[in-house]
Amino acid sequence: MNYKKLGNTDLKVSTICLGTMTWGEQNSENEGFEQMDYALDQGVNFWDTAELYAVPPREETYGHTEIIIGNWFKKSNKRDKVILATKVAGPMRAYLRGGGNNYGIKKMTEAVNDSLKRLQTDYIDLYQLHWPERETNFFGKLGYEHDDSGEWNQFEDVLGNLQKFVDAGKIREVGLSNETPWGVSKYLELSKEKGLPRMMSIQNPYNLLNRTYEVGLAEVSVRDKIGLLAYSPLASGYLSGKYRNNQMPKNSRIERDGSFWTRYEKPNTNKAVDAYFEIAKKHNIKVSVDLNYRAKLWKYCDNSQRENIMTELTSYCDIILGNEEDAEMHFDIKPEGLTVQTQGKEVKAEAFLSVCKQMMKKLKAL
Repeated sequence: MNYKKLGNTDLKVSTICLGTMTWGEQNSENEGFEQMDYALDQGVNFWDTAELYAVPPREETYGHTEIIIGNWFKKSNKRDKVILATKVAGPMRAYLRGGGNNYGIKKMTEAVNDSLKRLQTDYIDLYQLHWPERETNFFGKLGYEHDDSGEWNQFEDVLGNLQKFVDAGKIREVGLSNETPWGVSKYLELSKEKGLPRMMSIQNPYNLLNRTYEVGLAEVSVRDKIGLLAYSPLASGYLSGKYRNNQMPKNSRIERDGSFWTRYEKPNTNKAVDAYFEIAKKHNIKVSVDLNYRAKLWKYCDNSQRENIMTELTSYCDIILGNEEDAEMHFDIKPEGLTVQTQGKEVKAEAFLSVCKQMMKKLKAL
């Protein structure tokens, strides 16, 4: 695993960050535990969550993701192995401290203390403002229309509030999310002028279907050393290829909660995904897949659905890694003359070669 300093801080974080927002909704606590165990074993020490999670956000699941992480910390006793980031929600939802703005001292104090309690920790490494309080564009909104009629906590006041939590030892560093170049610049300017906490990171979407970060924010990040935490790197799964050719995998994010995940439902999304696929082929970019069958990941669909999904995904790949059991569980392909489940120890090179030939034949036919 590669590591680098987060922005202008001394926090050494893995370049891959573990996202958690589906725990408590699409994923269970046990599955969250498995993912945390696996991530830490692979050297992923940087984890991101938010008080708003799980998503899609509902009052019934508010804070559940933080609770799952806190339960894992208590069980594993490995809080000190993790650089933990969470977020305080902006305005929008009435069940969040009555709705309205959340970055005033009273509501933010409640938010910080509640997150610490759910996470079962006495400090947060990176505390982020989830989205702006003022009227501006975020969450994929285009076509900026200036509206300064609403009330919102001024940047200097927000930084002053965060200073209190830093002084109390409750948070170590502060950051932004879904913020604009103007907003980032104002926070940085006031931090320098007033000696207040400095925003060390900006967590915004960045992927091949959404490159808005490159307009303005990229320059700010480099010149002012405010690190980018790129979220949605696969564009809610569109860039994985699993939705190509009108495919809709069972229990996928879009199949489950399509009315919420509309950010990439644009007229040219599928055309762009297909174009990127063709560019990869043209430049001989190799795409590999490790079949690595895991029963718990497939409990939401039957065998035929699993085979259809994996056949579609694997057809886009150049290199396939796996063993004879993976081939049987994903494609019902077996070594000639053997049953893997009962005769696995008897699989020799010739038998495994027969599996490879069957897979090649199946995929070439697509």
